[in-house]
Amino acid sequence: MDSGHFRRSWSFRRWHTVRHVLTWMLCVPLLAGCLLLSGAQQSADRAEDAGNVSVQFVSAEGTEVREVTVADAATNVLVTVFARSEQGQLRIEILDPQGSATLVIEGTPEEQVARATVATDDNGVLRYRIKATGARRGGFQILYQPAS
Repeated sequence: MDSGHFRRSWSFRRWHTVRHVLTWMLCVPLLAGCLLLSGAQQSADRAEDAGNVSVQFVSAEGTEVREVTVADAATNVLVTVFARSEQGQLRIEILDPQGSATLVIEGTPEEQVARATVATDDNGVLRYRIKATGARRGGFQILYQPAS
């Protein structure tokens, strides 16, 4: 075997490996903001001045920020969150317009309930973060209405 062939072959293998490593490095940030739900049943309803979001799942893993339009402009809403997870960890965070958690609830086998008044952004959008680690047989519900 001539040494030129060996060098070209080695260079190709090295480039092939580097290419795979770079591809995975680019994908990791995309997967970091990913929530995987299996057996999910999701619904959202909005009336003139109130509404709800409901999610039930068999298993959940990951983190994701979601949003729901609760009004036509910036406003304060009274938010009630119910959360439950028979196994693992389920955390629901209601976020303020700057992205900070203003209401945090951990799901347990016994359903937990928390309430708070939260500001929406300028477009009336309420954001919430779901964090799940090995969560099994659980779900959450977010109810919102104008704060008085």
